[in-house]
Amino acid sequence: MTHTPSKRTIVIIWLGWASIMLAYHVFVPARFTVLRPDRALSWTAESTRLGGAQDAKFYLQEPFLNRHVAWDSEYYLAIALGGYEDPHVDRVGESFGTVRSGTGFWPFVIPEIVGSVRPGIPLSYAFFPFYPFLMRLLTPLFSWGGLTPIAAASLAGVVISLLGTLAAVVSLFELGRDELGDEGGLRAAFYLLIFPSAFFLSVVYTEGLFLGLAFSSLLLMRRGHRGWAAALAVLATFTRAAGVVLVIPLLMSWVKDGEWLELDMEWRQIYFRGLPWKAIGRALVVFAPALAFAVWRLSYFGMAFGRVEEAFFGRGFLSLGSTYAAWREAFYTLFGSNPQATAYYVVEFGAIILAFTACIAGLRKYPDLAWFGLLVVFLSFTSGPAQGMHRYVLAAPPIFLLLSQWGERPSFDRVWTIASVLLLGVMGTMFMFDMWAG
Repeated sequence: MTHTPSKRTIVIIWLGWASIMLAYHVFVPARFTVLRPDRALSWTAESTRLGGAQDAKFYLQEPFLNRHVAWDSEYYLAIALGGYEDPHVDRVGESFGTVRSGTGFWPFVIPEIVGSVRPGIPLSYAFFPFYPFLMRLLTPLFSWGGLTPIAAASLAGVVISLLGTLAAVVSLFELGRDELGDEGGLRAAFYLLIFPSAFFLSVVYTEGLFLGLAFSSLLLMRRGHRGWAAALAVLATFTRAAGVVLVIPLLMSWVKDGEWLELDMEWRQIYFRGLPWKAIGRALVVFAPALAFAVWRLSYFGMAFGRVEEAFFGRGFLSLGSTYAAWREAFYTLFGSNPQATAYYVVEFGAIILAFTACIAGLRKYPDLAWFGLLVVFLSFTSGPAQGMHRYVLAAPPIFLLLSQWGERPSFDRVWTIASVLLLGVMGTMFMFDMWAG
């Protein structure tokens, strides 16, 4: 008697995966360590040497769950515990020049420079607020048993990531079941959990929460709950900038349901009697992510985000010139004399090729998912630096649907599982030891 996969099956797999990932972060450091520094990128050697920049980060020294925090985790912990102006975070620039601090109104007010705080903009402004906001809400619940504030915030971050991942795999299972049947949905969800960069879903990073919100929003659109889908899309936008492109599948859902014609008739009928408020309300729901992003981008938070992204992280919107130069150099690195860089970029280029292939192949079969994934991948790829793409592509559902389709063949399923799990172990181990993992 065959067993039909269900949501219960997915929850059990997620629970096992979460337990294994938590145990893995304890087992690996107990068994071996890695040799510093990491020379995967031109700048990582200085940051990963013993006593280097990573070892000096205030929020990354807490022993509890220390293997679950590294790199950008610092900023989420800082925002959750000290706000965007936390003094323990490095700063860049000299604020906004002639714009006087303390002026404006929230959220447009520019923070005043108080006491001995250095001028400039904290790097925390490059990170969106919803994930650290949830961490701040949950931190008091975990401040028992003598946990320090940093330890409690780290635990809150891990819990949020894991719960977000649960929402993501359940939603992906349902989306996959729509396209490929029960077994296909199960494979898609499983392939997400074992993807080489899936360790980010169990640490203090936004990936787990963002995927949970974005995939749940896409599923709700398909089920006809556009209002709830738009609400989750707004929250996804305040988690990661890429959430704003959920406006495209929202618009596609609106048009597909025929409300576009209804809107036109409503305008014609009410033209002489006033504004068609019902139609305007529907439009506001559809464009809610874009409107929320626009308001945030015009605020001080958005202005500071742009300044930090450009001045420190070197990223921007459609930075085609710098993108070409960066990835051209990365391609040549594949054939260079640095094996660490070669190994890293093999994974990066593999993820990029897989992502674009999957999204383009899915445009006719599931255009809502494909356009969302394609825009996320394209905008991430063209933002500038040649790094992190194997993490950003996690947000593209067509990757896991295409892998699931290929996985109908038992040979591919077994081979991909072995390769993906081994890469997941290597990349996750690098993160645990504060090496560069994307």
